[in-house]
Amino acid sequence: MPAAGRRVPRSHAPGYRTRIAAPLYLRHEASLGHDTGAHPERAARLVAIEQELSGRDWLGYELREAPAVDEEALAAVHPESHVEAVRAISERGGWFDADTTAGPGSWEAARHAAGGACELARALVSEGAPTGFAALRPPGHHAGRAQAMGFCLFNNVAIAARHALDRLGVERVLILDWDVHHGNGTNDIFHSSREVLFASLHQSPNYPGTGSLTDAGEGEGEGYTVNLPVPLGSGEKTWTALVEHVVARVARQFEPQLILISAGFDAHVDDPLASCSLETGSYGRMAAQMRALGAELGAPVGAVLEGGYDLEALAASVAATMEGLANGAEPQSSERDEVTERSIEQVGRYWSL
Repeated sequence: MPAAGRRVPRSHAPGYRTRIAAPLYLRHEASLGHDTGAHPERAARLVAIEQELSGRDWLGYELREAPAVDEEALAAVHPESHVEAVRAISERGGWFDADTTAGPGSWEAARHAAGGACELARALVSEGAPTGFAALRPPGHHAGRAQAMGFCLFNNVAIAARHALDRLGVERVLILDWDVHHGNGTNDIFHSSREVLFASLHQSPNYPGTGSLTDAGEGEGEGYTVNLPVPLGSGEKTWTALVEHVVARVARQFEPQLILISAGFDAHVDDPLASCSLETGSYGRMAAQMRALGAELGAPVGAVLEGGYDLEALAASVAATMEGLANGAEPQSSERDEVTERSIEQVGRYWSL
């Protein structure tokens, strides 16, 4: 099911400027103002990440302040009623559900988290940045069009993808979500779209209970949602095999012009909120797989922070991902296992695998 249309060279994208030599790290102090109290998704996550990175000279990444999202980009994904609900609950402080809270600093944090994801997409497409990582909070992949949930207020990666499609001259975007929890919000936002290939690796059963292997999208978008659930305890062998033998093979037929990773790190063996067994290096290897795929397809690759709740594992895994995206070793081939074979059988109904 290859997508129609000619690939647009990056140098022809609107607003193209001189190529940026260094990869980009997007950040903003507002992320620390999203006060969640005694909560797994807390400001200490970013403090841990940046302590790790600053001690390693930021791995050669150029730091850039994330702008606030503009109203047009936000409205392209979320209706006004949802935007106003996030603003109002942030102002007074309160809860969207049992897991998702907001306070006086949350509105600005959410605006910059979404804006940073858009700026990452713009820098990759229009400035030729070699790669980038948007390390901002709150995360976004559980947020639906009109629903905040799962620690997420706005769907940052979906807003960035839509921004690239509407305003950066991009025709096709691949989103790979490797957070251990299914990105149900992103899944639903692009469920009927052929412009976005959404692929999700996630533990099942697990929160939020969505993302079955048979959920392949709907209408014109049937086949463009690729859900790859893995059982409890799954480790690097299964995750890297799914990236190599399913995600990459489908992507070669889809021919994305931009690749965005919803980069959660809660499949790490030390994470308290799930039961998979990735190691720190596993994230570097998956990042290298995506970097190699992007180079093959001529599509820039960037990552947007999602989950990850063991502070030490999170910080080290972000660093490994950034290294893999920027200058990782050539990825090694992974053997297909039973999970991969089942996934190939299902996804192969829509794509040549």
